[in-house]
Amino acid sequence: MNQVTREDVVVDLVVPCYNEEEALPETHRQLAQLMDAMCRAGRVSPKSKIYYVDDGSRDGTWGLIAALCENDPKVVGIRLSRNYGHQSALLAGLFSSRGDAVITIDADLQDDISVVPEMIAEFCSGHEVVFGVRRGRRTDTIFKRNSALFYYGLLRRLGIGIVPNHADYRLMGKTAIAALKEYTEVNLFLRGIVPLIGFNPSSVYYDRKERMAGESKYNLSKMIRLALDGITSFSAVPLRAVSVIGMLVFLISVGMAGWVLWIRLLTSRAIPGWASSVIPIYFLGGIQLLCLGVIGEYLAKDYIETKRRPRYLISETISRSDGYPAADRAAGLR
Repeated sequence: MNQVTREDVVVDLVVPCYNEEEALPETHRQLAQLMDAMCRAGRVSPKSKIYYVDDGSRDGTWGLIAALCENDPKVVGIRLSRNYGHQSALLAGLFSSRGDAVITIDADLQDDISVVPEMIAEFCSGHEVVFGVRRGRRTDTIFKRNSALFYYGLLRRLGIGIVPNHADYRLMGKTAIAALKEYTEVNLFLRGIVPLIGFNPSSVYYDRKERMAGESKYNLSKMIRLALDGITSFSAVPLRAVSVIGMLVFLISVGMAGWVLWIRLLTSRAIPGWASSVIPIYFLGGIQLLCLGVIGEYLAKDYIETKRRPRYLISETISRSDGYPAADRAAGLR
């Protein structure tokens, strides 16, 4: 059980930002309003903060964050040295927070912040991890909805314990975050890592909203990349499937070779340049390229992991609150 009451619990909000100049003013207005309301109602401690993590934005996002830090003591601004990606930005905020619990949420606020008090209640009742789970996918396009359902189903079949319809909207307690630091892989897929931690997880359910401003930063290529990370980081099934496919192709090839030999030696139907000499070549070549591609994906992951490069670097941290320097420069965490 968590040894805190609602009045004492420090809950920090972590918001990764990448080119969110259009959305950020309204995002902060809603989050600050929520935080003030929870403080007045005694749900969280007045020491709670909002962390905005600028993931190498190319627009005026960092300037807005710096201005918010100057005007609001509850705001902490973290600037990464370059664009490291959404998952690394989340990790930077999680590891920089000093709260009893941290809630991560995207800057577009498509995830309903009205369930934040429910998340905190679950935390205070003993759940160290609370997942925000979508009730449905009505706001998605038909392609995205069907591809997401297929992807979650595929992950379950591969034995990956992911929470369906959960993105990165979640609450994590201090103990869970300390456990997360033990997972040192560079190829981050928090949707797969966090469920592995355990600590009596719980879920709250909400309806996802439309994006209020700006454009989604997850285009098709990034979604495919994240999907591949989820599969190759948590399951060796594709590698085993390659072995099975290789064995099946070998058996089929032996059978076809016997059939061709039988045609050549025992009948007069053999024709020079017969298609059966071409078809196996293309078939085997395609299978080999497929297998090499799967193996190459795993080798690439292993290559990146063995370098042990930092997952992010923080170039600047700004906050007016006590205990934080006005402007601090710090090295990133591995």
